[in-house]
Amino acid sequence: MDEIAVAAESRPDHPALIAPTSTLTWAEVDARVEAAARRLVMLARPRERVAIVLGNSVDFVATYYGVLRAGRVAVPLNPGYTADELDYVITDCQAAVVVAEAEARTKLRSSTPPCVPPDLAGATGDLPEVSADDLAVLLYTSGTSGRPKGAMLTRAALAANHDQLDAIDPPVVGPDDVVLLAMPFFHAYGLNTGLGTVAHHAATGVLIDRFDPAASLSVIAERAVTVTIGVPGMYTEWSRQPSVKTGLSSVRTAVCGAAPIAPAEAAHFHAATGKTLIIGYGLTETAPVLTTTAVSDRGKPGSIGRPLPGVSLRLRNAEGEILWEDGTASPDETLPPDEAAELDLSVEDSAGTDPGEIVVRGANLFSGYWPDGRDGPDDEGWWGTGDVAYADGDGDLHLVDRIGELILVNGFNVYPAEIERVLDGHPAVAESAVVGVPDDETGQRPHAYVVAALDPAPTPAELQVFCAAQLARFKLPSIELVRELPHSAIGKVRKREITS
Repeated sequence: MDEIAVAAESRPDHPALIAPTSTLTWAEVDARVEAAARRLVMLARPRERVAIVLGNSVDFVATYYGVLRAGRVAVPLNPGYTADELDYVITDCQAAVVVAEAEARTKLRSSTPPCVPPDLAGATGDLPEVSADDLAVLLYTSGTSGRPKGAMLTRAALAANHDQLDAIDPPVVGPDDVVLLAMPFFHAYGLNTGLGTVAHHAATGVLIDRFDPAASLSVIAERAVTVTIGVPGMYTEWSRQPSVKTGLSSVRTAVCGAAPIAPAEAAHFHAATGKTLIIGYGLTETAPVLTTTAVSDRGKPGSIGRPLPGVSLRLRNAEGEILWEDGTASPDETLPPDEAAELDLSVEDSAGTDPGEIVVRGANLFSGYWPDGRDGPDDEGWWGTGDVAYADGDGDLHLVDRIGELILVNGFNVYPAEIERVLDGHPAVAESAVVGVPDDETGQRPHAYVVAALDPAPTPAELQVFCAAQLARFKLPSIELVRELPHSAIGKVRKREITS
């Protein structure tokens, strides 16, 4: 029995989803999920992929859980994607059918699979038996090649993250909570930490499709929200609203994740509201939570806390030595030299361990990337995140940097290679280099240095319009024209010299 069915059986009349114009009980949500599942078995075969291009809505909830109940694989996609981005992912996952809202359907290519609206009632297909080890969802996250890749998460991995969070005392979320669901459901944080947590506890979720700081504060107050799950930009904007203290007066727990929040912004939020943020850290590939300050010092500036119960975590240095493991130094295990050589860790902190790559193991880990499971956990279940952290003297973790060039915009992964690929496709661009720069609202934003191929050179505005046709809004870079870029002896752009 899936989580929606369990919630409907245990709390049939309890409010499940509060939308702008309606409220559904768990029994009503279960009925919609059942109808969606019976329709979907007629549209896709077992284990085939169903792309979902919907916002935070009752339709998304019914479709997503309908896909799982039907024994198919859900592929939630950003409705804000361009036609090129949608086409790439739908083709890559070989989706059998696309469920999309009207606006998104206009961007789908004629070569895409059948597209249906989210109204899936009326079918009577037979539902299959499902297993915890079945692939449940593909969540696409940008890769170093500049093209998104699908992280494969099983039903067991999604459920394991809830069990790990449940082991925290006192609990972060419980069955009587009213949870703000403003994080997009195509993101692992919004999908499993937000929506999944509400279903797991048979709690109540308040749906918000587009975040507006003033309007969302009104909704929080009106609906007596007790738990907010958000990103740094949301808390930063809330803390600057005159009504923030009264607007958030019902909130018991404020969770911040998906991207680091500046200690000054966390302090500003506390000063404005009297509430301390619970900071979490995780990745799409880990369903997503790995660490949280809920199991350590909730008020320590800059900390991402400690591993969840059931998550094993190590820090390894550039030589492959294990610097730290769940609170203990353990330098007796090393990685193969070729793997260790890929790391470039140079930051040191005298207050605790030297920094090292975060390596994790747990039942919440993904099964590798679609379609063949490549680059997943090793034979012993360990997986290197690519993030660098150190452990302070108390055993609390602090993020330092990223191995590679990932840019986090409000918690969404953006890789420079993807933006560079688009810019370099412009006939008036000779080459480009994209880096992440600090941004008060989003944490980071992409900034592109562009060398023109023609005279007169294209204007930054022209290039931004060109990018906007191929990239989602959160990936759009600010653009700076330069005469040349620094290169290494083998012709690689030296990005560190650009920003130094």
